[in-house]
Amino acid sequence: MTSTQLQNSPHVGDVAPDFTAASTSGKDVSLSSFRGKRNVLLAFFPLAFTGTCTKELICFTEDFDQFSGKGVEILPISVDSTASLKEFKNKLQMKTELLSDFKRDVSRAYGVLNEERFFSNRAYFLIDKEGLVRWSHVEGNNSERRENSEILAAIKLLS
Repeated sequence: MTSTQLQNSPHVGDVAPDFTAASTSGKDVSLSSFRGKRNVLLAFFPLAFTGTCTKELICFTEDFDQFSGKGVEILPISVDSTASLKEFKNKLQMKTELLSDFKRDVSRAYGVLNEERFFSNRAYFLIDKEGLVRWSHVEGNNSERRENSEILAAIKLLS
């Protein structure tokens, strides 16, 4: 990860860049549609069907009720096509829809696109109901991920 990517990422207190992305539900999802309604965990992951990404998304499914009970919508997003993400979602029996950033616009807006590899780095942005970034973490190594306990602790900051 380069320092440029970190500088381009929204920081705590910044308005989260709005976007609309294709979803495995078949409908487009806009970040702004959650404003005033739900907090959002935007979770960038590099590629479907890879080891760390699979483990991470299984954990999101296992703890789905904890996130939902705290009023948090989990939006996992990768550069994979919607068709690939649907297969991934079905294979893992995920409870959350996945978003496709196939054109890499969202990854660029959040400063997490690895231009050399052309996929996003693993990164998390916790966005409150007003659309402000309240917590974020960009992994220095894509084989690492945040544990849900750490993310859930950050969610307590929203109340």
